[in-house]
Amino acid sequence: MVLPALLLEIGSHQAEVAETLISVGEFLVIFVAARLLAELMVRVQLPTILGELVAGVLIGVSGLHLIVPPETQVQLSSWGLGLLSSLADLSPEMVQEIYAETFPNLQAVSQIGLFALLFLTGLESELDELVAVGAQATTVAVTGVVLPFALGTAGLYYIFHVPLIPAIFAGAAMTATSIGITASVFGELKFLRTREGQTVIGAAVLDDILGIVILAVVVSLAGGEGFSLGPILKLVAAAAVFVAAALFLSRTAAPGFDWLLDQLKAPGEVVVAAFVVLSLCCFVAQAIGLEAALGAFAAGLILSSSKHTHAIQETVKPLVALFATIFFVLIGTGMDLSVLNPLNPENREGLIVAAFLLTVAIAGKVATGWSYFSKEKTNRLVVGLGMMPRGEVGLIFLGLGTQAGLLTKPLEAAILLMVIGTTFLAPILLRLVLGGSAGGPDLDPLAEIPT
Repeated sequence: MVLPALLLEIGSHQAEVAETLISVGEFLVIFVAARLLAELMVRVQLPTILGELVAGVLIGVSGLHLIVPPETQVQLSSWGLGLLSSLADLSPEMVQEIYAETFPNLQAVSQIGLFALLFLTGLESELDELVAVGAQATTVAVTGVVLPFALGTAGLYYIFHVPLIPAIFAGAAMTATSIGITASVFGELKFLRTREGQTVIGAAVLDDILGIVILAVVVSLAGGEGFSLGPILKLVAAAAVFVAAALFLSRTAAPGFDWLLDQLKAPGEVVVAAFVVLSLCCFVAQAIGLEAALGAFAAGLILSSSKHTHAIQETVKPLVALFATIFFVLIGTGMDLSVLNPLNPENREGLIVAAFLLTVAIAGKVATGWSYFSKEKTNRLVVGLGMMPRGEVGLIFLGLGTQAGLLTKPLEAAILLMVIGTTFLAPILLRLVLGGSAGGPDLDPLAEIPT
């Protein structure tokens, strides 16, 4: 909502008109751009999520400036501002200010998309298969955290002489795995409920837990508080209890949920009851210091054994199609590709460091595919590539580093390029590797997993 002082200055009616025009215009631009690019990706046999990311780039800070996150300090396009200011009868400066105040609403809607996507991922996960690949997922997750973190930090510190704390922070940013992007690609390619898919999803969940712990340590060090073992152990314990509780409830809570759902008669009972469970799990996860996204996946896992699972999936899928699109487009809008210009002398140091980080980021995650033992034949390259995209998680790390003033401009650009590179490359490479096998009848996401 717009600040009260601004309301007094320009009048509540004009402010409401501007807010409505901005909000509706944002959705219109996002959905049209995402749909056009998604259709193009389908026709060239690439994942639609790549189209959504590209759509965000085209309309964001690297393109038309139609949707720009306020934290980037980039102005909206002059003709867009002119159109909105004439319709709302306000100055372009006022429209820009209202846009900055209302943009968090769009980000909140995009978070609903992420939570719905992870909830659906949990629903489509086979618990027995997740448990069966538990040891493999753990090995993959630990390798995918340790390798990029150690190599990235050591390389920056010893080769590029980056100060220790910024080097550690950059190394920590490389540990992330975007479960949202990986789950979306695997789901689209009908590979989610294969052994490889479950291994990657399980590892990505553990990656989130380990990433939260590392982030807590790095932020503590950056804040000058020093290394404190107590809060870190508390966070690890909270994560372990939360995951254990989710696994326990996935075995025991479904009958109670089914009974409650059978008592409800008003229309929409399935999606409302499911989202109550989703909201509760997100709330609990955030309340104990974990990421709400982890709670969303746990909620889906808890309801995966319900007799209403298929009905829940069918009600959630349209919400994912709408709101997850906004989430992925917004990732693209914040990507500043001007840092790729080698003709700008200020970019060259960042490009050299970025090439190093991108190489380590790719190699460190791809190597995870060969880090576990399995009696069954598995596509290890798919596992490694599935762990590769940093996506929104990497951007969160970058944002925190920027806010804390830890990063120089070259290092900030290098981390951004690492995030962009892995986010864009992973869907393309997965599509190329799985192109011959994805989409077959035995890989239907609602079919049984072969044993």
